[in-house]
Amino acid sequence: MTASTHRTRVSTRTFVIVMLALAAVTAGFVSYYASASPDGLEHVAGTQGFLGSATDHALASWPFADYAVAGIDDARLSGGLAGLVGCAVVLLLAMGIGRLLRRPAGS
Repeated sequence: MTASTHRTRVSTRTFVIVMLALAAVTAGFVSYYASASPDGLEHVAGTQGFLGSATDHALASWPFADYAVAGIDDARLSGGLAGLVGCAVVLLLAMGIGRLLRRPAGS
């Protein structure tokens, strides 16, 4: 095999570790720089004049409401931690679903 046709395979473990690191950086750091503008629903409610009638949802007092960690005053740290926890929860759910759906060996 010549150097021009040689292809390097990346192991599944290396791929997963790199993707997890990228997700953690995105959730923990890059998310701080996301737009602070209201989302579409909030924007329409403001332009139509009924934003003031909005009430908090049932989970508004939970520790991760509003994309932040309750009790942490630093917005960057609070939002980053909430993003990391969100990534971890999604990862654990995906792993759990994967294990449930996995076929038994020999099938």
